[in-house]
Amino acid sequence: MTLLTEIERCLRKRNIAASRFGREVAGDPRFVFDLRNGREPRARTTARVLAFIAAGIPPEARR
Repeated sequence: MTLLTEIERCLRKRNIAASRFGREVAGDPRFVFDLRNGREPRARTTARVLAFIAAGIPPEARR
């Protein structure tokens, strides 16, 4: 499964906007949109994204 597939599944499951996800995980609100357009993240960024998804913490709980 690709990173983008995992992110898209997370967005649907948590009902979170792509821009918010990108801002919280990568500090870049365009992160998900850029991935959709072919951007390849670095290994460290990929690891951080996967750790965020695995944590399963809803965005509301992190405020």
